[in-house]
Amino acid sequence: MSFSCRRTGHGWSSASSTSPIRFSTVPSSAAPGSMANSTADAVTGVIDMHLTKSRYLAGLQCLRRLWLGVNQPPEWAEPAPGSSQDIGAEIGLKAHLLFPGGVLVEEAPWQHEEAVARTRALMADPSVPAIFEAAFEQDGIRIRVDVLERLPRGRWGLREVKSSGSVKDHYLDDVAVQMHVLAVAELQLSSVELLFVNKDYVRGEHGIAWAAFFSREDIKGRAAARLDGIADRIAGQMACLRQRKEPMIEPGAHCSSPYACDYWDHCTAGKPKDWVALLPRLTEKALGKLTEAGFEAISAIPADFPLTNQHAVIRDVLVSGRPFVAPDLARLLQGFAAPALYLDFEAFAPTIPLYAGTRPFQTIPFQWSLHRLDADGTLSHLEFLADGAADPRRDFAESLIRAVGTEPTPIVVYSSYEQTQLRTLAARFEDLKEPIDAIIARLRDLLPVVRGAVYHPGFNFSYSIKTVGPALCPDFSYGDLDQVADGLAASNAFYRLAAGGLDSATAIGLRQALLTYCERDTLAMVEVHRALVRMAKEP
Repeated sequence: MSFSCRRTGHGWSSASSTSPIRFSTVPSSAAPGSMANSTADAVTGVIDMHLTKSRYLAGLQCLRRLWLGVNQPPEWAEPAPGSSQDIGAEIGLKAHLLFPGGVLVEEAPWQHEEAVARTRALMADPSVPAIFEAAFEQDGIRIRVDVLERLPRGRWGLREVKSSGSVKDHYLDDVAVQMHVLAVAELQLSSVELLFVNKDYVRGEHGIAWAAFFSREDIKGRAAARLDGIADRIAGQMACLRQRKEPMIEPGAHCSSPYACDYWDHCTAGKPKDWVALLPRLTEKALGKLTEAGFEAISAIPADFPLTNQHAVIRDVLVSGRPFVAPDLARLLQGFAAPALYLDFEAFAPTIPLYAGTRPFQTIPFQWSLHRLDADGTLSHLEFLADGAADPRRDFAESLIRAVGTEPTPIVVYSSYEQTQLRTLAARFEDLKEPIDAIIARLRDLLPVVRGAVYHPGFNFSYSIKTVGPALCPDFSYGDLDQVADGLAASNAFYRLAAGGLDSATAIGLRQALLTYCERDTLAMVEVHRALVRMAKEP
């Protein structure tokens, strides 16, 4: 069926009597040069008071976040190669393969008026079976539909694409606001599906079968349930955007759910450096009691106020300025005595599996670093880093077995992560199970010792090796690391290497950055262990 559109007082309306569709043609005030409306607003200096899918979700999470996102938008940057945002964009494009003949609305976010016009033209063309990034605007809400599929009898299907492995609760709100806009536009929507990653999919020898890679689930009923009260929520968010001052909403658990907020530093700038919410493993109930009692600073909590042992230690250290050392630290360190090995793994869990026989999100260890500290203080180092061209797990395991040897030397780690990965490798490679189990039996985890027996003011409420190392060893630092300075960056870097397509200089640089980073982690364990031994000997 073809549509001839005419201009009406409400925007654009189809001349078809079976499926009238209304389009808004309100001009966009966003400017070229940005991939996000909020950034475009910052470029032009014009505050655009419209909502989008992302703004609506931000407003549900926190009205302060919504207001700041429009009035003080963060600087936009291209997603880092290999990052979750980058992979998410790739998955969105791969979903197009499930709709042969579909046409992409290529206009950028700041070209919204043009995108709406392009969408209108494609909807009027019956030869177009699906529209990617279809643009609509109604009642001050702009949306881009991932996939708008043409169905029989003038009806349409909304297909939302996500790069996660399940239907998450906030996805329903994402889809609901689209359904609301399409309903106002009088588009006849007969089905709503979420396309997400099938976690059980196993890559074959000949690449990805994209139809099997995606799961498709009908969520129309669940998303429709979120339409109840949506007009009031939208009105509340629009009213928020019209305010001259940001809403003063206290930071809390909502700041990280469902998404980490870009404005955490802004909203907590007025909090004490020892704000009670920074206490590690603090429950919402415990935070509520502290807040109700009027305590904002940890150091202000009186000694008779009920706290966990760990939190009481942190308070006492902040009040006194002196590190805490448990009297039984020396006993706790007995199983770590030199000669000892210090082991760290790096792994990645690609959403799009790169190796035959692997699944989406499956953890694949690709690198280890091993320091050896002899009884006389001699320090040596071994390492392994896969090239990424093939599944690295067997080479990883075999090289590690050779490196650690069979002596009963303790192998120091800093978390249970290495043990978890070793158990998985032992289950996969039955012929390597015995030597891998022998390695597991030698593991000694330093993290519980630090967490239970030591606290230093420099920990800044974290027991991460990247915080503990520099705090206990002032000459030790991660500050010189550039390309790869944490586990997420390491995962992204290796994904880029494994995916291929890099020039030689970039690949060499990433490999060196990975080697330097992983070696730094095991060296940190050595230095922390040495520091703990010294602290245990002090009176």
